[in-house]
Amino acid sequence: MAKAPGGGRQSEKDLKVRVKTSKGRKIGSTLWLQRQLNDPYVARARNEGMRSRAAYKLTELDERFGLLRKGMRVVDLGAAPGGWSQVAAGIVGTTAENPLVVGIDYLDMDPIPGVILLKKDFTEDDAPDMLIEAMGGHKADLVLSDMAAPTTGHRATDHLRIIHLVELAADFAIQVLAPGGTFIAKVFQGGTEHELLAMLKKNFATTQHAKPPASRQGSAETYLVARGFRGT
Repeated sequence: MAKAPGGGRQSEKDLKVRVKTSKGRKIGSTLWLQRQLNDPYVARARNEGMRSRAAYKLTELDERFGLLRKGMRVVDLGAAPGGWSQVAAGIVGTTAENPLVVGIDYLDMDPIPGVILLKKDFTEDDAPDMLIEAMGGHKADLVLSDMAAPTTGHRATDHLRIIHLVELAADFAIQVLAPGGTFIAKVFQGGTEHELLAMLKKNFATTQHAKPPASRQGSAETYLVARGFRGT
């Protein structure tokens, strides 16, 4: 523990970075910036060259469920900025000659070695065929979705939006997954999602929720992990 200027010792609380609210910056933005500066996962991502702290959510989910293995084909929906694609690429052994990871997003992304990045809205009708073509005609073993719908500030509305987005992602996964495959998606606790769960239970052998340590404790986000795709 570090010493304070007067010779005493500083507590961990004292060592945290505090951000003053500047002119033109909202309180919420100030609190977000302060949280970012004090977030160990943000610092770790910066030090290890990861594109976002979210990369460690996938790493921790993989440690718990054994999701990723060498040679498997992975699809990353809403991939920007590419943190999950980075993690997957490092484990499955994707290369430019044999690409095994495909990220899809309507936002621009910087290239990732061995990863095919499609600038595309995954909800468009031709997206599944385009993605399978990018994987050399093969279906995927794992479909990932760390997407979150834009928020309105109205809790019930925002929950319905994220559930609808997950339903779209699940429908996409059902079209592109190989039998036995896995689908992972971010959801938010609260409200009803029984239709979504019924859809997943119909198409997958097991479904469960998980909250990795990298997911902030104050956040309502959790992840649905559906394994053992039954095949269409």
